[in-house]
Amino acid sequence: MPVITNIEDLKRIYKRRVPKMFYDYCESGSWSEQTFRENVTDFDQIYLRQRVAIDMANRSTKTQLIGQDVAMPVALAPVGLTGMQSADGEIKAAKAANKFGVPFCLSTMSICSIEDVASNTDKPFWMQVYTLKDDDFMQRLFDRARDAKCSAAVITVDLQLLGQRHKDLKNGLSAPPKLTPKSIANMMTKVPWGLEMLGTKRRFFGNIVGHAKGVSDPSSLGEWTNKSFDQSLDWDRIRQFRKMWDGPLIIKGIIDPRDALEACNVGADAIVVSNHGGRQLDGALSSIRALEPIMDAVGDKIEVHLDSGIRSGQDVLKAVAMGAKGTWIGRAYVYGLGAMGEAGVTKALEVIHKELDMSMALCGHRDINGVDRDILMVPKGFSGDWG
Repeated sequence: MPVITNIEDLKRIYKRRVPKMFYDYCESGSWSEQTFRENVTDFDQIYLRQRVAIDMANRSTKTQLIGQDVAMPVALAPVGLTGMQSADGEIKAAKAANKFGVPFCLSTMSICSIEDVASNTDKPFWMQVYTLKDDDFMQRLFDRARDAKCSAAVITVDLQLLGQRHKDLKNGLSAPPKLTPKSIANMMTKVPWGLEMLGTKRRFFGNIVGHAKGVSDPSSLGEWTNKSFDQSLDWDRIRQFRKMWDGPLIIKGIIDPRDALEACNVGADAIVVSNHGGRQLDGALSSIRALEPIMDAVGDKIEVHLDSGIRSGQDVLKAVAMGAKGTWIGRAYVYGLGAMGEAGVTKALEVIHKELDMSMALCGHRDINGVDRDILMVPKGFSGDWG
């Protein structure tokens, strides 16, 4: 294995190994990609306060997310098409998360199905669902998650319609992907990736094909996808979903304090401050800028997590210091998965954990649960004072 010291090392290997269509799917945002970029760069504006001559021995990054013990305040976020980044990718990522001691969240738009992941792992995982019109499909999706012993459901609320991602349109990346001579030629240059894909039976959307009405094969998937997302979604509809699932519920895609309060009112156990990785409303605030006003609005009424822009353990530390109970990583672990499969996901988690642990110590703390805003230097107006 090459020497991996940071997430960017994994990203470089990932870019070489995976077809351009799927690399671009991961590494892109909507429209001008302003929010996609600022999710990452806004973390750089927050500085850490170094302390010295403080006992740094016997440190712990262990905490809890929605009552579950975790090795560090990090979860693997739901990412669609993960099984096209590496063969059986969702299974590989779930296994790595299980062994490391952090939650894995499976996307509705995964290649491996709920049942696939459940049969190949020995610990509960979280299940993400979109807000679709079909009540029968939604109820069966929740039931399948319950049968698979999923320990939480995650409702994504910021995808009523799909933000335009220029690279995906140019690459023919859709559901299902539309292969072009150019994309096929590129795939043919990715020999190790291709050989792995030939060795698996899982190449389509396992949670949908054969489960949604009228979707018996990949060719019928596109029409179903276009018709199924509910643009009329409101909080009453989310209350209906809450009745379909009686376990822990997380609402993902909150970026405004008013919506955070609404999430409290529908009985969610946690929210994820997220702008969908900059893939929906371009020009929206980065998640880290949006965090503090949301924390001010909800206080201790609900557990708050942060997603979008986490690329290092220092990012995790900064988010926690600003009030987040946990963080979610998507691209950071996908880089590892595409680069090295399960071992790459493990390496991504190891890198983030080491950065988190060492930075926490140098800021004068031994326990992640005791970290607070005192370790930060935040620019005035960073989270508000807008005209």
